[in-house]
Amino acid sequence: MSTLEEHIDVGVPIDKAWNDLHRTENYPRFVAGVREARSETEGRARLDVEAGGRVREFETEVSDRTGERVMDWQTTGAPDLMGSFSLQPIDQNHTRVQARLEYDPDAVRDTFGGPKGFAQVNAIERLVRSDLEQFKQCVEQGR
Repeated sequence: MSTLEEHIDVGVPIDKAWNDLHRTENYPRFVAGVREARSETEGRARLDVEAGGRVREFETEVSDRTGERVMDWQTTGAPDLMGSFSLQPIDQNHTRVQARLEYDPDAVRDTFGGPKGFAQVNAIERLVRSDLEQFKQCVEQGR
């Protein structure tokens, strides 16, 4: 498994960032490739993701760590992806959002296509960084 960690600082209070992160239906606005996202039963979400010219449906389990501002998620089928978002207050009006992704590079390539090796790691880093930038825009603009 490979692990990627990225973070971004957003200009909103931690409660707003936390609430926006939990609005599954808004994921298409800031997660590349997500065409539709919907909450299912408690702790589950379905994402329709377009990659490699086709749309696939993924189910994820989502949980919050009690007493912390950490949201853990994991796919329930292939590919086996897991990660977390943790939020830390910087001050009253600014929050650091940390994204952590754990993935099997071969499974990601088989599922989504794309380059191998170091090029794949760079592509995933750019994608996660771009998604965080989009989240920042959405949350700061109140979209």
